[in-house]
Amino acid sequence: MTARPRTSPFSPPVVPPAAGGAVLATGALSVGLLLIGYTVLSAVAFALAGALWLVLALDVGFRLVRDRPRWFAEADTPPALTAVAATALLGTRSSLAGLHHLAAALLALASALWPGLLTAVARHWKRPMPGSVFLVCVATQSLAVLSGTLVLAGAGDWLTWAALVLFCLGLALYLEALTRYDFRQTWRGAGDQWIASGALAISSLAGSKLILSPLWTGSAHEALRTTTLVLLALALAWHAVLLTAELARPRLHYDIRRWSTVFPMGITAVATLSVSTATDIPWLDTVGRALLWSAVAAWFLTLAGLLRSCAR
Repeated sequence: MTARPRTSPFSPPVVPPAAGGAVLATGALSVGLLLIGYTVLSAVAFALAGALWLVLALDVGFRLVRDRPRWFAEADTPPALTAVAATALLGTRSSLAGLHHLAAALLALASALWPGLLTAVARHWKRPMPGSVFLVCVATQSLAVLSGTLVLAGAGDWLTWAALVLFCLGLALYLEALTRYDFRQTWRGAGDQWIASGALAISSLAGSKLILSPLWTGSAHEALRTTTLVLLALALAWHAVLLTAELARPRLHYDIRRWSTVFPMGITAVATLSVSTATDIPWLDTVGRALLWSAVAAWFLTLAGLLRSCAR
């Protein structure tokens, strides 16, 4: 007989990579609440996102030491890229709080994780795939957003070029992911189908950071402005399609992938608010605020579902 592996009763529970969506969702709401002036609520969400990130980081470290086969198996799946996106999003919120050194450190960490995880995921791509396939774009654009945020905080111009390269690469990865996405998931997905719109939203957010950079002028600035507005329009259109699908075919049971619904809702609101400022289109601010409060409501509903699931 083969001996069964011994497990310690004090071993922490294994957290699936998809749980990174909770960090992304909470971090996006923190940024959005800060943009509309709710600094206290934003700080609470920031602290909660940071705590969740630490829990997930400890869990990943534990698995790397104690269960390497599982760690490597999970690193091949798109949800593993939430580690990059969540780290970069926390860096963005840190920079907005004036913690630029912490933001730079988180950018370095996310950048170190990104190529290995992206390569591992791309090596195991197939057709068709669920909405999590768009995380290749989200992770890449999250680095562009953080780089652009640091540039606006006074970092060097080289980061502006890095942000532009990442922005273009993220768009290329979105198109590749779109060819692999199972469009039936739009009506059947358990929550991560919303990343299809969230990836476009974070792309437009990255574009808004580039627009505000003084490095781009003339035709280059106009091209970035037009591209950013088109990306935001597409994100809002996807948002409307996905919302219609949810209303037509309600999926009310809790699933951990529901955090991947809240994140796109939150990041779409943040992108709309940021693009409104960058392009000087005031009415987008009203749209962004409405989207943000709907994302806050979705966050609480998802949390309630999680607590009910834990209670059962």
